[in-house]
Amino acid sequence: MTQSPAILTPPPLEHRFFTDPEHAVAHLEALYCEALDFLVQGFNHIASGNVAAHRYRAFYPEIRLVTTRFDRIDSRLSFGHVAEPGIYATTVTRPDLFRHYLKQQIGLLMRNHNVPVSIGPSDTPIPLHFAMAGRGDIVLPENGEMTLSLRDIFDVPDLSTTNDDIVNGDRVANTDGSRPLAMFTAQRVDYSLARLAHYTATAPEHFQNHILFTNYQFYVDEFEAFARAQLRDPDSGYTSFIAPGNVEVTDPDVDIPTLARLPQMPTYHLKRKHGAGITLVNIGVGPSNAKTATDHIAVLRPHAWLMVGHCAGLRNSQALGDFVLAHAYLREDNVLDADLPVWVPIPALAEIQIALQDAVAEITQLEGYALKQIMRTGTVATIDNRNWELRDQSGPVQRLSQSRAIGLDMESATIAANGFRFRVPYGTLLCVSDKPLHGELKLPGMASDFYKTQVSRHLRIGIRAMESLRDMPLERIHSRKLRSFNETAFL
Repeated sequence: MTQSPAILTPPPLEHRFFTDPEHAVAHLEALYCEALDFLVQGFNHIASGNVAAHRYRAFYPEIRLVTTRFDRIDSRLSFGHVAEPGIYATTVTRPDLFRHYLKQQIGLLMRNHNVPVSIGPSDTPIPLHFAMAGRGDIVLPENGEMTLSLRDIFDVPDLSTTNDDIVNGDRVANTDGSRPLAMFTAQRVDYSLARLAHYTATAPEHFQNHILFTNYQFYVDEFEAFARAQLRDPDSGYTSFIAPGNVEVTDPDVDIPTLARLPQMPTYHLKRKHGAGITLVNIGVGPSNAKTATDHIAVLRPHAWLMVGHCAGLRNSQALGDFVLAHAYLREDNVLDADLPVWVPIPALAEIQIALQDAVAEITQLEGYALKQIMRTGTVATIDNRNWELRDQSGPVQRLSQSRAIGLDMESATIAANGFRFRVPYGTLLCVSDKPLHGELKLPGMASDFYKTQVSRHLRIGIRAMESLRDMPLERIHSRKLRSFNETAFL
């Protein structure tokens, strides 16, 4: 019988207690770097042709909090505290990427409960694939092939433990009996960071806290033009513009090279200090892409995401170019039904709605009754059938009428529902690009004129709304509407 190789791990370390969030995060970084260095050195040893005498294993660091009493917390806060006494824990990855976030969340715990947190190794192995991401010190065989199976020597991603059990409310305790301190485990975060780099062709560290989603390339062109204008303004606060391929531009007049093959969801970042800039993701058409993008961006814990794209106007009183501000959503996208049942209401968030409405008024220079002439509020329907209007009138069209929907697209309700599920503030402002129920379809010439006059204004409204949200205190944006009965302390 063949024996499994002995497991070689870094020297065991005890948990240390911290009362300063800065020192706590520094220790998380030190533990994480030590674990990654151990795995990479082991891989380089094997890749150089040495015999694998051991199985290499290193562990994610973790944060633990122990409370023994019911502390009286400011009930206006939706995060930063636990509901009752107990032991709470979460594994952590990429503390360098999440440094500001971790300091903030740990600091709130210390302040609200007046207890230290403990930092130390967890019992969750780091998969080799995640440890190698972005490393430039890896030795590869000359032919690029390994003569042995990596899973015999290293831990690899385990999808059976990489899931959304916490955010979906299906897990109330960790395997050791502690309760989750954060919505995502380290493995789940690492998985999404890898997926983001693949789908967007930009590194996760470039993502900003304010995310705009769109379904048309025209918005990307306008976003680049806006970014160049901001870089020309020394007082704008924006520092650089990132294009797919991690091309970073600080000179507003330099040409941006185009990738030979664009990624599935081309993404662009107008950066600002502390991630306070704006990211634009062109998710294309369809609820599947909308779910995929938000599934992975959610682990970055953005402050808000908004959909700014085109929709079909469903009312005869609407005109091409009118705006639709979603106050409710009709979900016929079907991609989230297993994670968030369709009977769960997706509420409008007051702070987001006000920011969008005020931005429309500011950019269009209209207010009151005049503003109502170009913008309607109401239900937006999202459907997974691009040719819904070809169905019998008793099918989707009847349901749309019964729901009082005023606009229809293929992404907005998915983005809002996933925002609700992941506790990320969300909103939708669409622009009517056609009216198929009333015989107004875009012809090539009409489309060109429409896009030319409307896209720039629409995008500027989305950006202005994000700038308004950026200036709000974080606790105002993250509404208590998004939190369930027993929430994780981390945002």
